[in-house]
Amino acid sequence: MSSQAPNEARVIRLRPPAARPEGRPAVPPARPGPPPPAGGREPLWRDLVGDVLRRERLAQERTLKDVAEAARISMPYLSEVERGRKEASSEVLAAAAQALGLSLGDLLARAHGRLTRVTSRHAVTGRGTPGAHRDGLCLAA
Repeated sequence: MSSQAPNEARVIRLRPPAARPEGRPAVPPARPGPPPPAGGREPLWRDLVGDVLRRERLAQERTLKDVAEAARISMPYLSEVERGRKEASSEVLAAAAQALGLSLGDLLARAHGRLTRVTSRHAVTGRGTPGAHRDGLCLAA
């Protein structure tokens, strides 16, 4: 029999903590997609759109240079758009989307889908640090 009190919850970690060399701080795993909302705020649209462009380009295994040339956008500017550093015009977004074989509507629909997932996930967890990783399984009897 367990030494636990009968009504006390017990957490069992599913993954062991990652081993790290002595003296080095733990680094959280890299997460795909735009950064989590800061202070509970929704992410910026430019971050979402840039993330969709980058994911599609990488899924097609194309270089930044290739897509920038096809879209007739400078490579540094497209990079800034992908990283959410620049708020691109609808003409630039349409050109980048078309270079990737998407319509502007497809690009915006995908960004909207990401916005919906990010904000609904934040609303569901609702507590603690936004985007915090939780490892574990909860079983109730």
